[in-house]
Amino acid sequence: MSASPILITGGAQRLGRHCAERLRDDGHPVIITYRRERPALEALRGRGVITLQADFETEAGIIDFIARLKAKTPSLRAIVHNASDWAPDSSGSEAGGNFERLFRVHMLAPYLINLQARVLLEACTEPHRDIVHMTDYVVQKGSKKHAAYAASKAGLDNLTLSFAAMYAPTIQVNAIAPAMIMLNEGDDEAYAAKVKAKSVMDMVPGPGVIYQSLRYLLDNRYVTGVTLPVDGGRHLR
Repeated sequence: MSASPILITGGAQRLGRHCAERLRDDGHPVIITYRRERPALEALRGRGVITLQADFETEAGIIDFIARLKAKTPSLRAIVHNASDWAPDSSGSEAGGNFERLFRVHMLAPYLINLQARVLLEACTEPHRDIVHMTDYVVQKGSKKHAAYAASKAGLDNLTLSFAAMYAPTIQVNAIAPAMIMLNEGDDEAYAAKVKAKSVMDMVPGPGVIYQSLRYLLDNRYVTGVTLPVDGGRHLR
């Protein structure tokens, strides 16, 4: 019997892509979602990753994706909710729409997928079944420029507790809360130095630490309802 795949939402770039590639290295079947076509997708497809376009900015798009997911696979080993939108706050007429979009991407999509894909997780014959929410360090302190983003990620963090209680003991539900993990193209040395100074570890570690954290949650049978901080000790500053 073939192994059940691991679903990663927002798996076409950065942390999601790294985790998808590492999971394939470890022999796991992988399904990712993507928002728009990009060159990296062809490389992932070449490695056997199944790619599904998904629009999580609307409820109709979320429901449509769930239907196509169920048509693609009869079971799932794990769901990693990594899809995200880093949108700054606005005081203009678009502020309400921006907040609603972030709510749908960060909270409604995971909520509906967790509910509707439970049957896929329960159909997995492997001993472990997991849901992992990718939240954010900013949940603990808020944000002056990304209040809507922080609030919606905080809601996702709380959903971790609710689903962990609902789905125990057969499905483990946890979260990973990263701080700055990797730089963007174009970030200069001055910005890198500023970012490093925010944590006692004085580094920008790269995506490998997220995969290590994900691997820990996927491999550990006695952890549920927790948020694993991956922030270099920012709270110690």
